[in-house]
This record gives sequence, structure tokens and C-alpha cells, in this order.
Amino acid sequence: AVAAFLVTAGGALINNMAILFAIGISIGMAKEHDGTAALAGLVSWLMVQALLSPATVAMLQHVKEEQVDAAFTKTNNVFIGIICGLIGAWCYNKFRNTKLPDAFAFFSGKRSVAIVTGGISILLGAVLYFVWPLLYNALVAFGEGILSLGAFGAALYGFFNRLLIPFGLHHALNAVFWFDTANVNDLGNFWSGKGTYGVTGQYMTGFFPIMMFG
Repeated sequence: AVAAFLVTAGGALINNMAILFAIGISIGMAKEHDGTAALAGLVSWLMVQALLSPATVAMLQHVKEEQVDAAFTKTNNVFIGIICGLIGAWCYNKFRNTKLPDAFAFFSGKRSVAIVTGGISILLGAVLYFVWPLLYNALVAFGEGILSLGAFGAALYGFFNRLLIPFGLHHALNAVFWFDTANVNDLGNFWSGKGTYGVTGQYMTGFFPIMMFG
């Protein structure tokens, strides 16, 4: 019972990792660590999720929800969370000191950030409507290709992970293998016990001890 309680507590974070990335990256990349930046990341995330939901896509395509491309059932992932976080941070850095005419003065400064973020997120949703299915299928193919290489594939993952750290892009790579972005979900399968013995966990092996004690 205690173990289940702790696993559930951990799952509360793991299952919502995407939105945490959107908020965390937004405030982390902002020039000032202001709550407005975090709000902007959250606004972007919520709007993109709503615009790319299977129900919305089905309405736009005039089809049943079950006929929508499977990619739109996988938008709740860290990869998109990172994009939303970057948009929130950029909007904060760009528009936090915006001055509007007196009639709209109430929306000047930091109050304008969430509004602008919403507008840009609509454009992002429109772009991802066409791009995300292609990108998702590419990520799935990439993930399956690395998986098929077994231990050598895990070594390649580790190599590129270290290579991308100086650019901050290693989180995008982690999103493919650790979470359910491309049906790999190494971390989630490990915690749930649904993985394959000898396979699940290989993209995390040795990683956490290095982060904790290295």
C-alpha cells in the first residue's frame, strides 16, 4: 500500500511532465524569473492542446473522432511542452515592456504577454495541424529504429544526449525515449511495470546516478 501510494505520488508528476516543461522552460528562459512568464507558457500549452485535440481536429476535418490521425492523440507530450515553453519565454522577453495607447493602457507591459502568447499559440496550432502528423511519424520511426538496434541504440542515444547538452536540446531527445512521445515511454513503462524485461529502462540506465552524484 505504501509503495502504491508513493508510485501514485510520483505518477502525478510523470503524467503531467509536459505541462511542467511548458511552465518551467518558459520561466527558466525568461530574462526575468517572473510568474508572468510561467503564465505565458501555460497559456500556450492550454491553447495548443485545445486546438490539436482529436475533437477539434475531427470538427475541422468533418470526420468522426475515431478517424482522426493517431498523432493528434499524442499531443500531450514533453516535445510540444518544450515548444510552448519557448514561445512563452520569447513573448515575455519581447513584450514585457510594451506600451499601448492610453485607451488600452491597462493591457500594457506584462499584462500584454499572455494576450500576445495566445495569438502566437493560435498560429502555432495552425502550423502543427499540418506539421505534427509528419513530425510525429518521423519521431516514431526514429524511436523504432533506435529500439531495433538494442544496446547499441541505447549507446547512440547516450552519445547524442551528451552531444546536445551544450545546446539545451537534450530534453527534446529525452522526450522521444523517456516519455510517450513516440510510443517508447521508457520511464512510464518502467514505473508501471508494463515494459519488457531487459529492454525497458535501458535509456535511463546509469543516467540518474550520474545526475545525482556525478
